[in-house]
Amino acid sequence: MSEVNKVSITIPSSSEFVGVVRLALSGIATRMNFSVEEIEDIKIAISEACTNAVQHAYPQEVGTIEITCLIHEDKLEIEVSDTGIGFHPQVLGSPEQKEKSEKKLGLGLGLTFIKNLMDDANVQSELGKGTTIRMAKRRPTDVLS
Repeated sequence: MSEVNKVSITIPSSSEFVGVVRLALSGIATRMNFSVEEIEDIKIAISEACTNAVQHAYPQEVGTIEITCLIHEDKLEIEVSDTGIGFHPQVLGSPEQKEKSEKKLGLGLGLTFIKNLMDDANVQSELGKGTTIRMAKRRPTDVLS
């Protein structure tokens, strides 16, 4: 059984700290021998997840965003969570959300990017309790031997 390393970062829900997370994940992904393109995908996905929390989780205050990375031999798992206002996940993809996204690049579009850029992605949210986005990127098979 292989060892799993865990890296956790807690940032304020402020846009200027999203770059710190991007740099940290870029370093982790580089150490794991992801390609330049895969690293860019990971950086975009983590940026989208953190930016969603910055923009939507804490409308009246600055809260915190917890980023946890699990570094496996064969994949990188990332979890971005907040304890903000949350939302009903079933509104994503609704006509109201699509209209909102067309007017402003909103929550639903960022999650679509994440799902398209990562190998696995899911969202859990509960009103009044926050949101957690989990995503994973599998390592290239040629670097696993």
